[in-house]
Amino acid sequence: MEQLNTLGQFFFDNREKLLEQSLEHIGLTFISLLLAALLAIPLGIWISKHTRWSSWVLGLTGIFQTIPSIALLGFLLPIMGIGVQPAIFCLFLYALLPILRNTYTGILEVDASVKEAALGMGLSLGQLLRKVELPLALPVIFAGLRTAAVINVGVATLAAYIGAGGLGEFIFGGIALNNTTMIWAGAIPAALLAIIFDQSLALLQRWQPDKWVKNTRFLILLIPVLSSAYYWPQVYSPHYIAGFEPEFVGRKDGYPNLQAIYGIKFNTQILNNALMYKAVQEGEVDVISGYSTDGRILAYRLRVLEDDQYSFPPYYCSPLIRKDVAEKYPEIGEALNSLSGLLTDSVMTSLNYKVDFEKLPPAQVAQDFLKSVGLWQAERSDSGEKLAIGSKIFTEQYILAEMFGQLIEGVADVEVDLILGLGGTKICFEALQRGDIAIYPEYTGTGLLVLLSPPDLVVQRMIRDRDAVFEYVANAFETNFQLLWLHPLGFNNTYALMIREDMGQKKGIRKISDLVGQ
Repeated sequence: MEQLNTLGQFFFDNREKLLEQSLEHIGLTFISLLLAALLAIPLGIWISKHTRWSSWVLGLTGIFQTIPSIALLGFLLPIMGIGVQPAIFCLFLYALLPILRNTYTGILEVDASVKEAALGMGLSLGQLLRKVELPLALPVIFAGLRTAAVINVGVATLAAYIGAGGLGEFIFGGIALNNTTMIWAGAIPAALLAIIFDQSLALLQRWQPDKWVKNTRFLILLIPVLSSAYYWPQVYSPHYIAGFEPEFVGRKDGYPNLQAIYGIKFNTQILNNALMYKAVQEGEVDVISGYSTDGRILAYRLRVLEDDQYSFPPYYCSPLIRKDVAEKYPEIGEALNSLSGLLTDSVMTSLNYKVDFEKLPPAQVAQDFLKSVGLWQAERSDSGEKLAIGSKIFTEQYILAEMFGQLIEGVADVEVDLILGLGGTKICFEALQRGDIAIYPEYTGTGLLVLLSPPDLVVQRMIRDRDAVFEYVANAFETNFQLLWLHPLGFNNTYALMIREDMGQKKGIRKISDLVGQ
């Protein structure tokens, strides 16, 4: 009952966003389904009359159906960019096969004796198709449309991954934050939309032929209304379009805190972290969330906006380790603490750049750095106990996890197992608590606001003092979770809002508050 109350409260608190996402989802599904039907039904009719081509046409559309949807979206991105166009094209391809196959099958299965009788009565081939074959094949064709609609509602959730909106925004955000309520908030409306699409097509199928003419005006009106549903929320959207990753949108210290402190609101598009920087560079979004030590800032000529009202807390990075592991292997803590102060903001930015743009492997970048500061040692042994090191799913974490692993293998008789690219903060944290991993790199701001969530008065009292934040999270984690924060590495990878440098110069935007009211 408590979970239902929590879900109901979430629906109420996010009702405007939920309506916006539902409309986007309807638009994506309907436009792609309409385009697929306009091609697949005539093509299905044609191959039913030219059966020698049927295996080739059905085989080709079948290939599209077998390509994993996330891979197909990734293939379309360099060609069509982010947003609605690649999403609709991907959904269009997925809807083709069920409509095409059912149209082809439905017409072929019309009884030959019925067709012979119709031709014997003087019907032309065109009249035979319109008055006999299509009406008799209609239940099978509609079955294909209904199947395609349900498939597209499900696949459309992935559209959020490339900034096309829809109910996948809540789902991806919930996965990133390990927030079951948020996942259900996207999944339940998506399931309801699938049922609505399916039953609406079933209702349409039950119309009698003599009623089709009568309801033509209604259908003509309905098509543009549903097709434009995707764009309804954007008509009244704020001027600036922001590309945010799912975790930033859902975290208390991310977009919600930004809105509360600055009173700012964007037309948000959920984007994968790897796509955000390219999207803002190419002008597909105006503002992105990012990390202050990201190597792509210089490469894409971006301007980091000053957080003049301290929306984002300090995010000093430290190894977070299980207390029992630190006590069993004190040499591990000593080795990791030897990194303290060596990884400054500029150094970390440079290391990220080498991976992101020079395309060097994170393991090589980590090893080169450790050798440059005299900390690298050859692996002692791989016959000891296994020790798992985790990381979140972005470049900096991969580099740090590799660095931790190489340091540990040089001082301790353990076999390091790297578990890289875990989905988000809470996934890493819970894996650490369960003992699935022993160490991962974490940030003080994340520990304070996401994992501890102290009262606002406590947060405001220490938010500008990095040492106070570190001391607070270190004491709380050891007391509550039996986890230790080792010495800070030295860099502050805080959240940041970024815009194109040319946009900043043109509009005189240097700090976040400059965005308010523009």
